Amino acid sequence: MRTINTKSRLRTCSLYLAILLVGCNHSRPEVSYLGEPEHQYYKGEATKIAFPNVESDTAEEVYASGAPHTIRDRDKLPIREVTLAEAVQSALQNNEIIRTGGAFEQTGSSLVNAPDRVPSVYDPAIQESGVLFGSRGTEAALAAFDAQLRASYVYGRNTALQNNTFITGGQAELKSDTGAFASSLSKSFAHGGSIIVNHDVNYLGTNGPGTFPSSYSGNVGFNYQLPLLAGAGTDFTRTAGPITQSFGGLSGVSQGVLIARINQDISLADFEISVQNLVRDVEDTYWDLYLAYRNYHTAVTAYESALLTWRIADLQLKGGVRTSAEVAQSRDQLFTAKAASETFQSQIYTMETKLRRLMGLSVNDGFTLRPADEPVSAELIPDWYSSLTTSLFQRTELRRQKWNIKSLELQLRAAESLTRPRLDLVTGYRVNGFGDTLFSQSDSNNFYGSIADTDQTGWNLGVQMQWDLGLRSARAQVQNYELRLAKAYKLLQEQEKDVSHELAVTFQEIARTYTAAETNMNRLLAARDNVRFLEPNIREGDKLLDDLLRAQERQAQAEVAYYRSLVEYNQALTSLQYRQGTLLAHNNIQLAEGGWDTPAYQDAMHHYKARAYAKRNDHTHEAPEQFASDAPVGGVYFTEKSPTFAEEIILPEEAFEQAPTPVAE
Repeated sequence: MRTINTKSRLRTCSLYLAILLVGCNHSRPEVSYLGEPEHQYYKGEATKIAFPNVESDTAEEVYASGAPHTIRDRDKLPIREVTLAEAVQSALQNNEIIRTGGAFEQTGSSLVNAPDRVPSVYDPAIQESGVLFGSRGTEAALAAFDAQLRASYVYGRNTALQNNTFITGGQAELKSDTGAFASSLSKSFAHGGSIIVNHDVNYLGTNGPGTFPSSYSGNVGFNYQLPLLAGAGTDFTRTAGPITQSFGGLSGVSQGVLIARINQDISLADFEISVQNLVRDVEDTYWDLYLAYRNYHTAVTAYESALLTWRIADLQLKGGVRTSAEVAQSRDQLFTAKAASETFQSQIYTMETKLRRLMGLSVNDGFTLRPADEPVSAELIPDWYSSLTTSLFQRTELRRQKWNIKSLELQLRAAESLTRPRLDLVTGYRVNGFGDTLFSQSDSNNFYGSIADTDQTGWNLGVQMQWDLGLRSARAQVQNYELRLAKAYKLLQEQEKDVSHELAVTFQEIARTYTAAETNMNRLLAARDNVRFLEPNIREGDKLLDDLLRAQERQAQAEVAYYRSLVEYNQALTSLQYRQGTLLAHNNIQLAEGGWDTPAYQDAMHHYKARAYAKRNDHTHEAPEQFASDAPVGGVYFTEKSPTFAEEIILPEEAFEQAPTPVAE
């Protein structure tokens, strides 16, 4: 056993202790500085609220606007009458960021709190120019078929001492200059195949043994790869994109041109829905402003009547005909009418502000807006079966869901293709070259001369396979798309149910509001007759003043109720067009793409001529399956006579293009 000297152990422990004491010594020497201390560059906190350095131009409608109208205003601004068509046109022209009426004044207004989710005229173009997975536009999807050129050139020099001069031809120091040029041009095709054309040149200059002190070697060739099972065919490539760019679960089978096109159509449907909502909000707000003016006019008339009644009662009190209680009652009615007129006046200003917001106008431009159109008072009795058929064909929401179904169907077919093993045909051909020079007219030992002779060639032909035994991921993807597709079909059915119920409520609302307008008109006429019969007797003091005051109040209430029901009737007519999906067509509004740049028109003309003058090739597959139609396809056709209608509901012939034969349900 080995023994340790005690003194040696003590010296070791003393050394460790000294090291620990030195390591624990954190004292700093006292230092003196010149000048006054400055602490401006020290921050007292790590995080604080800051403001971005962003310069933006505030809209003229904001900084040039006057103060809003209130009931305290004494200056009467000139009135500018505006028609409903002008209001809608102004809203369409001034709303690049599309507003809605329902979110106004709410705490969680999306325009203020979540602006990225607000629809705009830029959304279709943003979708069209998208490049990220999941939101790729058509151009980004077509970019997968762009030819790709790669090239590189690397030059180097190396010097190394050699131990065996016999191998190096007597050279003790071996020197070599190298150069490598590599280039390739690759292209993917719509049927799934891909080709790569490559050209490589390698240079070697050395002082070692060899036929030439410097030489060039390389080849020109191509390689072709074609999927035979998984990912094969034009249908897969158009939906999922080339299988060579697939990243498994990251990209899925939704990166093809067709899916990008469908996403663009869905974006256009979303934009159309937002425009429809804007037009409906403008029309509803327009009639709300009309109602506010009518209510104010009624309140002012009631106030003037109450004022006259109070003055008559006050004079009759002095003559001993009326009591103080009756005069006080008439005075109470006077201030009640005055408060109502002030409330309705404030409602005019509020509704005008809401209409100005939807029209894209400033809060106050020196004018007061007043509707110039009168509401429709004629009765409309819509046909249920015709309206329901129109709704099922024209509702943009249903068209959007059908685009989603078509996208899922295409992706399901592409996913089913991936449940097969990956088996690709691979082939290649190359021409090799060698020489001591690149180009030479006199010397035959040049690189490109040997390539032109095509004496040194090579080729390969075969297949390569990749098979994930079990294919769990691929089968799970198929099952996922089957479930999503089943849900999408069920959602479409439920949407159609909701559309029918919404339309039914609109029909009920049209009948209710028109009947209410008729009843309230008769009520108004009766109330006016009541006031007209009571006024002469009140002047003579033959009747109680309470009868007249109550009659005047009922007349005002009847007039307010009549115009409210009339406005609700017109809003119900707007709702009918909205529920049918014909609101834009009813207002003669058409959505179209803006003007292109001049090079775009020139490029379109070039492609037009190429298609118009090209020769037909019967040996190519030039008519892929159609996935879109210019008219609604499928749905319900009402051809049986209804018990309550004498004629059949027949749609125009153009509505049935590429649709199945109409059948009765």
